[in-house]
Amino acid sequence: MYELTEEETSIVSLVSEWVDREVKPVVRDLEHGNTYPGSLIGQMKDMGIYGLVIPEPWNDASVSTPCFAAVTEELARGWMSLAGAMGGHSVVAQLLLAFGTDEQKDRYLPRMATGEVRATMALTEPGGGSDLQAMRTTARAEGPGGDYVVDGSKTWISNARHASLVALLCRTDPEAEPAHRGISILLVEKGPGFEVGRDLPKLGYKGVESCEISFDGMRVPRSALLGGVEGKGFAQMMRGLEIGRIQVASRALGVGQAALDDAVRYSQERESFGKQIWEHQSVGNLLAEMVTQQTAGRQLVQHAARRYDSGERADMEAGMAKLFTSEAAMKIALDAVRIHGGHGYSTEFDVERYFRDAPLMIVGEGTNEIQRGVIARQLVKRNRVGGA
Repeated sequence: MYELTEEETSIVSLVSEWVDREVKPVVRDLEHGNTYPGSLIGQMKDMGIYGLVIPEPWNDASVSTPCFAAVTEELARGWMSLAGAMGGHSVVAQLLLAFGTDEQKDRYLPRMATGEVRATMALTEPGGGSDLQAMRTTARAEGPGGDYVVDGSKTWISNARHASLVALLCRTDPEAEPAHRGISILLVEKGPGFEVGRDLPKLGYKGVESCEISFDGMRVPRSALLGGVEGKGFAQMMRGLEIGRIQVASRALGVGQAALDDAVRYSQERESFGKQIWEHQSVGNLLAEMVTQQTAGRQLVQHAARRYDSGERADMEAGMAKLFTSEAAMKIALDAVRIHGGHGYSTEFDVERYFRDAPLMIVGEGTNEIQRGVIARQLVKRNRVGGA
């Protein structure tokens, strides 16, 4: 199923066993209570999950992106919120690895690998949505070599209360044309002028906070500029979002797999008209479609992960994986509810949670409408006709 080394296969199996042993028995109560899973997060740190994408010399062990995707899927199979708790953290790690200065890497990566420092990214603004170039958050430099003074606000920031490092996308040159040339990433640590606002109420994705954050005259040192050069932030973040979208696609796979597993089990336990319900063609057809979509989605994710590791541009592949798996997870979750019948609408069964969690992957990390545009642009760019 996965093209992994023997060691990587063992890591995925370890996480899978942990999910079945530690997560499955407690997830329903934690999710329904919207309770932060502190104990489970601590165990994830101990297992090295927060350092999976961080290589030597900053971490003792790292894995390939296909393995990272497989681990993410297993976490989401147990509870999508656990995969969300390390999603942005892994994107920030990749940003540091690809673009950070030596000082930035040495400062953050060793502590990020252990989970001592947890990171998140701040992109979306209250009025901007997916239009990142329309952002209004600014970082004004106080003279040559002076601090940046940051003002503005962001929203839908996962792990905002528990993260101590924020990769902030902001304008360092509001007059730049085109706009993306004036955008940079600052590595911001919490301090005066940084405020975490309210937790946003959500349909699903419970337990892990998504907050509004604001900056009011916050002073950030010049050394916090990712890579040390202004105006590179938009391109840097687009590369970071490739791994982010692979991660979100893997979350969708986990939700889809959990829904499929429950549907297959219930269809054998429940009988009607003298048969196990999977034997009825209408139910059997649903199961066939579910497993086909799940298997196809996994291949797309693994393809995108291998492309990412090759060093080639992978936004088209990551976009396709995210688009397909998120839409598939939504359908698989709904079909699992159909198969469970009235029980599928009950909070005493987990399929209702999958149905509430699945939409996040459709709108998160760039909506699927945005993904379609990314895919189409890259498709044409890679297949120019007549030298256009």
